Amino acid sequence: MRSFLSLVLFFYSYMSFSQLNVQQVEKVNSMLTQLHSQAMFNGVVLMANEGEPIYEKAFGIGNIQTNEALTLNSSFNLASISKQFVAMMSMILKEQGKIQFDDKVKKYISTFPYDKITIRQLLTHTSGLPEYFDLATRYNNTLDTLNNEKLVNLIANLKPELEFEPGNQWEYCNTGYVILATIIEKASGMDIEDFFDKYITQPLHLTDTFVYYLNMKSPLSNKTRRVYGFQRQNGKNKPNDLMRFDGVVGDGNIYSSAKDLLIWEQALYKAQLVSKATLQEAFRPVKLKNGQTYNYGFGWEIDKNEKVLSHTGSWVGFENYIERNIESKTTIIILSNSTNDTAIDLINSIVSNQKVKIPQTQIIKNIQLIDGTGTVARKADVRFIDDKIWEIGDLNAFENEPNTDGKGLVLAPGFIDSHSHHFSGLNKVPEAIPAVSQGITTIVIGQDGGSYPMDTLKKFFKKRPIAINIASYTGHSTLRSEVMGAKSLYRTAKESEVEQMKTILKKELEKGSLGLATGLEYESAFFSNRDEVLQLAQVVAENDGRYMSHIRSEDINLDDAIDEIIEIGRETKIPVQISHIKIAKKDQWGKSPELLVRLQKARAEGINITADCYPYDFWNSTLRVLFPNRDYTNLSSAEFAVNQLFDPEKSVLVRFAPNKSYAGKTITAIAHERGEKPAQTLMNLIAIAAEFEEKNPDYNEGIEAVMGKSMDETDVSNFLLWPHTNICSDGSPSGHPRGHGTFTRILGRYVREQKLMSLETAIYKMTGLSAENLGINDRGIISVGNYADLVLFNPETIIDKADINNGKALSIGIEKVWVNGQVVYQNQKSTGNYPGVLIKKQSKDE
Repeated sequence: MRSFLSLVLFFYSYMSFSQLNVQQVEKVNSMLTQLHSQAMFNGVVLMANEGEPIYEKAFGIGNIQTNEALTLNSSFNLASISKQFVAMMSMILKEQGKIQFDDKVKKYISTFPYDKITIRQLLTHTSGLPEYFDLATRYNNTLDTLNNEKLVNLIANLKPELEFEPGNQWEYCNTGYVILATIIEKASGMDIEDFFDKYITQPLHLTDTFVYYLNMKSPLSNKTRRVYGFQRQNGKNKPNDLMRFDGVVGDGNIYSSAKDLLIWEQALYKAQLVSKATLQEAFRPVKLKNGQTYNYGFGWEIDKNEKVLSHTGSWVGFENYIERNIESKTTIIILSNSTNDTAIDLINSIVSNQKVKIPQTQIIKNIQLIDGTGTVARKADVRFIDDKIWEIGDLNAFENEPNTDGKGLVLAPGFIDSHSHHFSGLNKVPEAIPAVSQGITTIVIGQDGGSYPMDTLKKFFKKRPIAINIASYTGHSTLRSEVMGAKSLYRTAKESEVEQMKTILKKELEKGSLGLATGLEYESAFFSNRDEVLQLAQVVAENDGRYMSHIRSEDINLDDAIDEIIEIGRETKIPVQISHIKIAKKDQWGKSPELLVRLQKARAEGINITADCYPYDFWNSTLRVLFPNRDYTNLSSAEFAVNQLFDPEKSVLVRFAPNKSYAGKTITAIAHERGEKPAQTLMNLIAIAAEFEEKNPDYNEGIEAVMGKSMDETDVSNFLLWPHTNICSDGSPSGHPRGHGTFTRILGRYVREQKLMSLETAIYKMTGLSAENLGINDRGIISVGNYADLVLFNPETIIDKADINNGKALSIGIEKVWVNGQVVYQNQKSTGNYPGVLIKKQSKDE
């Protein structure tokens, strides 16, 4: 035998095809209770079947100054839900014979500058009028409270251009409803609040419903106990209520309660105020001049089946929603005054029997916050909601909220590696330990001219979730190879080939590539001319992208290479960045100040040139780069290389596929083993590698690589200190120790030990500056609304451990790393979470 509750549940589940049921109500109540406990809902919700409430509840306060509790009779600013009342007043006047829907506005407002706009077009948002907010912001001062008369005069004087020919399009427009309110007053000869009271609130016996706006002629003293809007800012409630535009009425500023709104909504079934014929016209989708329709009537949005009417209302702290299903006779009313619309979406999902995910918060307390802007560390707490930062300040934990005790350590934005080769290991090791163990949460790939198509990266993420975020440039060499063929790269591209490259590049930029990355020192791009690169960079400029370059030379032709990237910045007016800036020619060591002066002068000219740099005096690349003239069999060039371009006694062969026993040995040691001088050995190694490549065309693990000692530590320090240099690793999962230790090396050796820069400056160069140089505006700074990529570390112990002998040793001092709000690394190991995303280029208006 079923219990009473079971019978009720059975009954409602039978009805659930058409009406709201008990399960839905229980889910809504549970969800609202949780949201309210986490400061994400403050308001009133009412749900009804056939006019009978099955759920009605108030949560929170109506005034943060008095802490007065909300009730079902509390009067909220309806914001844009006001429009349905203004539409009703228009319909009443129509039935009184005082207006017609197709009357021209100019009939009632003689100064109105548009002859064709009708009342119907104001009602249906098809007038083409521009939004008044933009006009008032530009032409009125902040001390001037706007009202309907001032707005009408503003439009009459400015005669702003219409957005479109009246009746041709639909575009939501608040201006139209303010004009409607003015017409109502002129046609009726009454103030709108009086007309509203006489023809709507009194006939329907609405006790909590009224018009209220700033500087009213007759303040309604008995009705000023209205709900006040507020917003939660960093754990504190702040006023967010009427402002200088709220002397107008029509698009908003009608107040009502959930109880009254249900009476209002039910009255629409009974035609208590106007005839059914007039009402039906209001509930009919508007017809445009081209014969198409748009699902909006008079102050109501209409679903495609014309069975559900609804409207939202959003203004200052108010987020509201009303829905009436005229088929199932159900009603949903949501009124909120805390600047948070989360409940609206979740209730709609529950009612639609869709999967509901309630936002989850977590808090990090007791930390020294270094936010990525370069400002001084401060004591603060940080709360995030799902994957984004929500609050920063002196915060109290919610009940049962996940809470990390920072123990006084430093919390910084997750480090952004602007030049990375870590992607190569993510397919096999998605935990990205080499990166996250040094605090990196985002890597940027496509560097040195080699990249993957954006579609390939998108498919990668679907197939293989990973722990870190990835952004990518489009590689110049990849474009050349696709168009010219891998065996035809050692020449200048034909104009037709450049055009093909430009087409591919444009598509990649449209799909989210950050820009163009060149590796001009490598054979695959070395033979391109400056014009080819400039033409491609111009495509980047036309698509709001950026340019990054491993410049054409870091040694004998450094001056010319710098000139090239400056010219690209000057001609295209796009940001240009020098990858891993260095001076690699021995007799030029110590000239970093001169180079930086040159770059700074370019910036003064208006060229946005920047750089990234890693904190090591030895690089990792191919043996071939040691021959700038590509004359690999020229002994003189080989001798020049060992004397000027690298130190063979301190340069280690990382890998050598033809003879793997050479890996880990210096060039001098290999030469001694072979009974040769280092210059001869250098030539022979290149020749042996070339022969191996020819015999093994499908070998894809890298044939040879060398860690070359060829930089001066003072130059490295100077480059790191330049205000426009951000930190990068240029690292990979194996090989050079920078792949495991770049960022911790900066914090441990250059900040704590050498005191080269402050901790705050170093963090800025790893985060906020990196994001700025890459054009990423929602990461790199701990700021409300940014993604929760974070790293917690101990500034007293943080240090790199990887070196030439053990390039994979993990750093210490990184306590915890979050990516998009999920912990991916703690206690020196992965957590097994894979929240990484593909970051795409952001347009200027994002």
